[in-house]
Amino acid sequence: MPFSQQTLDFLFQNRIEDSREWFRAHKSDYEQLVHAPMIELVERLTPGMLRIDPLFNCVPRSCISRIYRDTRFAKDKSIYRDVMWCSFMRDKKIYHGLPGFYFEISPCGFQYGCGYYQASSESLEAMRKMIKEEDRVFKSALNAYQKQKVFCLEDAKYKRTRNPDQPAELREWLDQRNICLNAACGDLQLLFSDSLADRLAQDFALIAPVYRFMIEAESRKQR
Repeated sequence: MPFSQQTLDFLFQNRIEDSREWFRAHKSDYEQLVHAPMIELVERLTPGMLRIDPLFNCVPRSCISRIYRDTRFAKDKSIYRDVMWCSFMRDKKIYHGLPGFYFEISPCGFQYGCGYYQASSESLEAMRKMIKEEDRVFKSALNAYQKQKVFCLEDAKYKRTRNPDQPAELREWLDQRNICLNAACGDLQLLFSDSLADRLAQDFALIAPVYRFMIEAESRKQR
């Protein structure tokens, strides 16, 4: 049950209406057009994700975002979002603030990648230490990143480098305030096709060494 143009149209219209009454009247559309395809995507991705990390939580209920917004501390009090996503990471109840893989859909298209939502300062320092020491786990991650053409390191750098003596390829990582590899895509033909899960699994495997670098830094941080 792939996504369709109707999926995007629903997300857009629901956000515009921003009404509990409208959503209740169209909840079956949400279940059919948005939630069911997302569940199927998670289920089809699960075998590949568990090969990357057997500790990933792949239960759809835990992986898939809610369409309701948490407005308790937000200035924007809109009830619904027009973005839905699924993510694969270790159990949040056991592990906190870890990196993971994600897929996100919106009326504008979709994006997917790997990284931290917000890396802690301790996590970043652990990664920077491994980078400066040219640790073999980081070198494997760097090699994997440089060989692929799908994902880009998001530009979240400090305005001025904090590592002027390091090579440029290392500064690209050392100067990041948050580390995330992202691929933004407007290919609706792919989004609406039954081959989406296979493509995502293939691309996620390309950057698995980057995830392993991040999770190794978390392990060393704990020690």
